[in-house]
Amino acid sequence: MSTSLLQKSQHAFDTRTPPSQHDSPYGSSGSNSSDEADETDIRQPPLRRVEPLSDGREHLEGGAWAAISALASFYFAVIYFLCGGKFSSCPVLKDSPQAKAQVYSLYAVLWMWDRPHYRTGSYQDDMLTNLRNVAIPGTGIPLSLLVRSKLLALLFLVVGYPLICMVAGLRKGGLSLQAATQAFSEQLLCPQDWFSFWRLNCVVASFHSVVNAPKGFAMEDKWTFLTEAKAAGVPISPWLDTESLVIKDKNEEGGMGIHFYKNATMGGSWIIQERLSNGGKIAELLPPSAPLSTLRVITSSRGGLRQSMSGTRAPLPGAPALHDVRALSCVFRAGRVGASTDHDSILFDVDINTGRIRKGTTNMHWYQLGLHKIPSTPWLCLNHTITEHPDTGMRISGHVIPDIEGIRTLCEEAHFRLLPDVPLAGWDVAITREAGMCLLEVNLSCNFFRGTFDQPAYFELSTSTSHSLTRSADSDRCPKLM
Repeated sequence: MSTSLLQKSQHAFDTRTPPSQHDSPYGSSGSNSSDEADETDIRQPPLRRVEPLSDGREHLEGGAWAAISALASFYFAVIYFLCGGKFSSCPVLKDSPQAKAQVYSLYAVLWMWDRPHYRTGSYQDDMLTNLRNVAIPGTGIPLSLLVRSKLLALLFLVVGYPLICMVAGLRKGGLSLQAATQAFSEQLLCPQDWFSFWRLNCVVASFHSVVNAPKGFAMEDKWTFLTEAKAAGVPISPWLDTESLVIKDKNEEGGMGIHFYKNATMGGSWIIQERLSNGGKIAELLPPSAPLSTLRVITSSRGGLRQSMSGTRAPLPGAPALHDVRALSCVFRAGRVGASTDHDSILFDVDINTGRIRKGTTNMHWYQLGLHKIPSTPWLCLNHTITEHPDTGMRISGHVIPDIEGIRTLCEEAHFRLLPDVPLAGWDVAITREAGMCLLEVNLSCNFFRGTFDQPAYFELSTSTSHSLTRSADSDRCPKLM
């Protein structure tokens, strides 16, 4: 890694600038890297950018030529990576860390296809499992259908994905050529939707786990996480030490309606816990029958870039330190009446520095399956506009989550103590009546849930990680598809 890129990464993580106060959950800015300055320049249409908006994020320029330029850059980069080109020396997309990370991550899905996944089987197996209830909004078609074969996924990358970006551009920009082409270019190279960031997080995590095999990914197992966290003195949700449970239906007879659950404490498959309830300020903001509603905090770590973790070719010397870890975002998942978990919720963005609750939104338009859902499902959900809990009418925006500093510190210290070599971690923080503040679990293919986060720091981490890992693989070349 060049000194220039490393200095940028250091600055992005050590400068704790508060996120933008704008209601938009997005805030990014491109940065130029001199990392490829000595590489041969292949003339391609450059990405055309406009001045940053008031929320700090940059837009790709609109217009027919700008859209053609973006599409040409996309295809050139895809072909370049498929042929084994180095991430650091890709001759296009130099001015946008997000665009470069976006295209490389799309390619990396194909490279990781049949390689082991830290959670289950292969990377394809994990996609088949976790995409079966997710659909491109307005289509009703589960995304898991697109990953049933590698060839189909490749065809989708080179044909389907650009077409979907074109439709999204028309949906967002309408009859304005300038707006439609700008939206197309952004969706193609710098998408700002919930799913794209989730997908990128999954790729970064899985790619890191394949190439470096960090020990921290063992924390994906919920029982391993609970036991290791308890041993490290990290507050977590308590569990019962009973050997097993027998659950019976009160009216079934003849041996039917009876279920046995052997506790993980005795080598079983079930973590047996008492149900926790919302406490403190969280309980005040929710209806009485709401499920346990958590704060999703995302933290990042440069520990995997340390030589003690990833070998002598890693860019950072020494062992991981607490200052390598930083909290990027926080979202309050306000659960709905009658729901069993907070997966059915309103996603209220929270200022990670002050605890102030901003406006909310949802991502439920990504979970509408079936052709009958097409007419009623919007393609886009652009802004945070929700201020009240829909089940009570109580205003949520403007309230302050108490002790946000303690919440942030809890997650940062847990990341450092338990999995410093994992680049991103999503913590489910519960404020409970029974156990106070505690962690329920950690998610390593984590989700920002449309919360505000420092995009420059995030993409510096993503590009630094990709650069570092590909330097360690295949003689300093990006892993080839075949």
